[in-house]
Amino acid sequence: MKHPVDIHVGKRIRHRRWMIGMTQQQLADKVGIKFQQIQKYETGMNRVSASRLWDIAETLGVEISFFFEGLSEGSAPAPAQADIMADKEAMDLVRSYYSIPEAQRRRLFDLARVLSEAA
Repeated sequence: MKHPVDIHVGKRIRHRRWMIGMTQQQLADKVGIKFQQIQKYETGMNRVSASRLWDIAETLGVEISFFFEGLSEGSAPAPAQADIMADKEAMDLVRSYYSIPEAQRRRLFDLARVLSEAA
């Protein structure tokens, strides 16, 4: 049975990998494992060891704590966050958003906020 924390960590790995536009194969190559293992980590099927998580964090350019954000002691991951992270369209939108230069990104963010308040 999958543990909720393993599922959460796997989703955070997938989330960050998509954000920087890296494939499972590219991540696997850089970490020195097969891409099937990355698939198992991302689904929570296999638990990520501490040393492997260290290598993945270094490769993805984040701190180890990134993978545990959204968890609180003694609780499962928030379902809403998990749903958003599983949506490919949302992830593509976020990746595209972060590829826009910061000044234009800020203006786009402000526009989106105004439109959402008007809806």
